[in-house]
Amino acid sequence: MNRVAADSDERLFLRIVEGGSLKAAAAQLGVDPSAVSRRLSALEQRLGLQLLERSTRGSVPTELGARYYEGLAAIVAQEDALEASLSGGDEPTGHLRVSAPPEFGVRFVVPVLEALEQRHAGLSVELSLGTGFADLGAADLDAAVRIGTLTDSSLRLRGIGSVPRTLVAAPRYLQGCDPPTSLEDLEGHAFLGYLSRRGSFPIAVVSEGAARRQIRVRARFTVNSISTLVRLVEAGRGLFHGPLWAMEEALDAGRVVRVLPALRFPALPVQVVYRGQRYLPAKTRAFVDAMAEALGREASISS
Repeated sequence: MNRVAADSDERLFLRIVEGGSLKAAAAQLGVDPSAVSRRLSALEQRLGLQLLERSTRGSVPTELGARYYEGLAAIVAQEDALEASLSGGDEPTGHLRVSAPPEFGVRFVVPVLEALEQRHAGLSVELSLGTGFADLGAADLDAAVRIGTLTDSSLRLRGIGSVPRTLVAAPRYLQGCDPPTSLEDLEGHAFLGYLSRRGSFPIAVVSEGAARRQIRVRARFTVNSISTLVRLVEAGRGLFHGPLWAMEEALDAGRVVRVLPALRFPALPVQVVYRGQRYLPAKTRAFVDAMAEALGREASISS
């Protein structure tokens, strides 16, 4: 079989499926969506098959299109893996595009990317910091660090740790109120929350035997900045239920203290996600391995 060329209509079809739409594939290639549509139509005409169901929400493979994708992806993966092995493919090269949550990314992801870029002369990196779960295909990302439970089953992932959570307040806040002595007491207190937690949000605790109890509290001040929340907590504006790593320095300095320290709060999983079933490039594999190793050394991250 002839090699599936890098600029072929077949590889374009793979991009469309993995990106979820013709528009996403066009954005990755820097071309007009109409050009992608024409090339897809030419491929379908050559094969005598309808490969995709098109709608305003995106493009999904037909039954035959899904079979074609799976077989084609396997062929391309074998070709890419073979060529990489013959050309020193274990060395990370090219442009690595990654996304991560803003402050978690600054603290934990930037040092990893910096070390990789310095270690591998043929590698350049691009980090996008954002609060949303970016569409890897549409954004043309190689990998993304995500915190929390994932629902997108089309992505491959590797768990690299978990984020322990804690409940804290400033001594000045606790001096001005009746300090809570039970989970239920929290309902009457002022809370600070991350922006996604508008209105009321749950706080769960793990009891003996892994049973969970849960209450709902209301955030009086929300902001999409962990560092701002730390400052507000230190200023005595309320209680904060959030990641231990963000509060570690303030706890060590005594600017905030743990509230209900005997309670155990469920940790949030940390994952690196990446696309598809095809060959995993050396640059992506190196990033995933380096992130897992780096977080494994962090005292504020559980392995």
